[in-house]
Amino acid sequence: MENKKNFIEDIERTLYDIKDKDNSVYREKVGLTEDIVRDISERKHDPKWMLDFRLKSLDIYNHTPLPTWGPDLSELNMDEITTYVQPDAKMAGKWDDVPDDIKNTFDRLGIPEAEKTSLAGVGAQYDSEVVYHSIQDRLTEQGVIYTDMETAVRDYEDIVKEYFMKLVPPHDHKFAALHGAVWSGGSFVYVPEGVQVKIPLQSYFRLNAPGAGQFEHTLIIVEKGASCHFIEGCSAPKYNVTNLHAGCVELFVKEGARLRYSTIENWSKNMMNLNTKRALIEKDGIMEWVSGSFGSHVSCLYPSTILHGENATCDFTGVTFAGCGQNLDTGATVIHAAPHTSATINTRTISKDGGKATYRSAVKVTKNAPYAKCSVNCESLMLDSESRSDTLPVMDIEGDEADIGHEARIGRISDDAVFYLMSRGIDENEARAMIVRGFVEPVAKALPLEYAVEMNNLVNIELDSTK
Repeated sequence: MENKKNFIEDIERTLYDIKDKDNSVYREKVGLTEDIVRDISERKHDPKWMLDFRLKSLDIYNHTPLPTWGPDLSELNMDEITTYVQPDAKMAGKWDDVPDDIKNTFDRLGIPEAEKTSLAGVGAQYDSEVVYHSIQDRLTEQGVIYTDMETAVRDYEDIVKEYFMKLVPPHDHKFAALHGAVWSGGSFVYVPEGVQVKIPLQSYFRLNAPGAGQFEHTLIIVEKGASCHFIEGCSAPKYNVTNLHAGCVELFVKEGARLRYSTIENWSKNMMNLNTKRALIEKDGIMEWVSGSFGSHVSCLYPSTILHGENATCDFTGVTFAGCGQNLDTGATVIHAAPHTSATINTRTISKDGGKATYRSAVKVTKNAPYAKCSVNCESLMLDSESRSDTLPVMDIEGDEADIGHEARIGRISDDAVFYLMSRGIDENEARAMIVRGFVEPVAKALPLEYAVEMNNLVNIELDSTK
């Protein structure tokens, strides 16, 4: 019999499991062939170099095996996945111009309200296309560019060509190659030298079509002395077929620049989330990651940071919640490639009801990085005897002049702590809720809750005495 005292309720997904009727105007055939890649490229009006890039990526994909480590991905069958779904909507600059069925979904998720209250710019992607984009005039006047990737390829081709998939090349792994072949949608941000974007930009990605994949590409360039905060949210309704997410995020932080990248991935439990995120930080640059993984059936997500310039710094804060039927393999990678670089990795993982949460990290200090500093702290909380939590840190230190530390703790809710709180007049369920909230508090306080409405549902973990 299950110990009811150790039960914690799954995150409430009612809001995110809204299913819209599939009103797409075009749905690519299932599978992955050269004809399909050429068709996507033609529909995107790609320049020749991008078509060539897609075809080269397809060839790499076909010759690259599945990873032999991490979660089992054998149930993913690309012959059953649609790589491109075009919604019945053209990209709009006014919210009123977005079709009602799509607009209503984003309305219920709180995206327009967030824009009105505290965002400098918003992008919304539905299936394979960006359907809405806006940015405040004052930022445009300062030279800030915030648009969808297709527009960027056309209007800012030289910049995109210089940076596109240079940090995450197609040969990096099989799903990077897949992304290079069929990418669609995503966000392009360019912040000129010295410009401070004080109010966040946000993109939200919604996958509605069953049996489909979403392959958005995010490219952010923050020039010397500039700063920006970018928020990314993702969700999808639950279906009885496999959906796939294989997006790519490339972040370039130049000398003395600062970028905070906050993301909440709240995919449904039929989703395979195989996302790749990477940042390159130049001299005196600062990179801040805030990462939440609350959904999907399987996740492989390890945001990586290359500290390329002297005194470059990185701060990574992450939380992962794995419930019934979930295998979430998450973590972070930091490469120290210059003197006096520093990094902090701080993560919390929660597993319950048979869920599996794995923290996987890699810290590398090259010979070119004397006096590098890195502190890694990962804590895991299992809420019942069925769950599993693993910690797999890797540290590769090539020099002698480095200060590297790692601390890991795995445990359960302490009955002594619960008893102590109850002795102070606190209800048992509330006592357990307080302990869980306290456990994730270092992460939760870093999340931009005040303007990303959907994030409240992800950190509001409720205790219940019955299953």
